[in-house]
Amino acid sequence: MENEVIKAIRERRSIRRFTNEQITDEELQTILEAGTWAATGKGLQDPWIVAVQNEHQCRQLREMNAAIMGVTSDPYYGAPTLIFVFASQDWFNNTRDGSLVLGNMMLAAHAIGLGSCWINREEQMFATAEGRQLMHEWGLPEGLMGIGALSVGYPATCPKTVKARKKDYYRVIK
Repeated sequence: MENEVIKAIRERRSIRRFTNEQITDEELQTILEAGTWAATGKGLQDPWIVAVQNEHQCRQLREMNAAIMGVTSDPYYGAPTLIFVFASQDWFNNTRDGSLVLGNMMLAAHAIGLGSCWINREEQMFATAEGRQLMHEWGLPEGLMGIGALSVGYPATCPKTVKARKKDYYRVIK
C-alpha cells in the first residue's frame, strides 16, 4: 500500500546542514500543530512545546547542549529554529508522549519541504539552574523535564543514501 503518509515516513531523513534562512511563521505553526495531534497516554496532552528563533537564546541553548556533550561544535547543526519538548517529571508516560510529539513534528517538517533532526541531552540541559531559568522565562509550569529537541530549517544538503532495513525487523504471529 502507498499513500502520502507512508511516503513521508519512508523518505524523511535527519538533516544536519541547514541554510541560514528562517522558516516562515506558517511553516512553524504547521509543525507545532502537528505535534499537538500526537497520541498521549490517557489523552492527557501532557507534553509542552517551545519553539525558539531568538538568536541570543539559540546561541545560549547551543552552548548549553555542547557543554553537556563535551564539544565546542553546534549540536543543533546551525538550524535557525529549535523546538523543545517537555513533559511532567512524575508522569510515567512522559518520554513516550514527548517522543510521539517529536515524531509528528519531524514528519510534518518533511511533508512541507523542511529538514529536521532529533537532538538529545535536553533532559540534562533543563535540569541545570540555567535550564530551569529558561523554562521559567518561557512560562512553563514547574515539574517539567526536557524530553528532546528538533533542529528545523531549510536543508542545505540531503542524505542521498538510505540504509536498508534489516531482514528480521518485524514478525507476524497469527
